[in-house]
Amino acid sequence: MDATAIASLRKSLGLSQAEFGQLFGAHTMTVSKWERDVLQPSAYQLALMQQFRHTANIKEAEAKEQVKQLLVGAGVVAALLWLLSSGK
Repeated sequence: MDATAIASLRKSLGLSQAEFGQLFGAHTMTVSKWERDVLQPSAYQLALMQQFRHTANIKEAEAKEQVKQLLVGAGVVAALLWLLSSGK
C-alpha cells in the first residue's frame, strides 16, 4: 500500500490523521509521514490497513446494492400509483 492509498483509505473512512494513527498505534506525525512517503508502516500495520480497505469495499458495495433496491422499489411504487391514478 503506497502513500496515496494510505491517504485515500484514511479519507474514505472519514478519519483525521490523529484518529487514523490511533487505530494503528501511530502518532499523528507518523501518519503524515506515511502519507508523504517519508516512512512506511510496519507489515502488521499494512495488513490491518488492507483489512480495513477490504471491509470498507464490502460495505460500500452493500450500500450501493441497498440504494439500487430502494430506487427500483420506489420506481415500482411510482408506476403503480401512476397506473391507479390514471384509471380514474
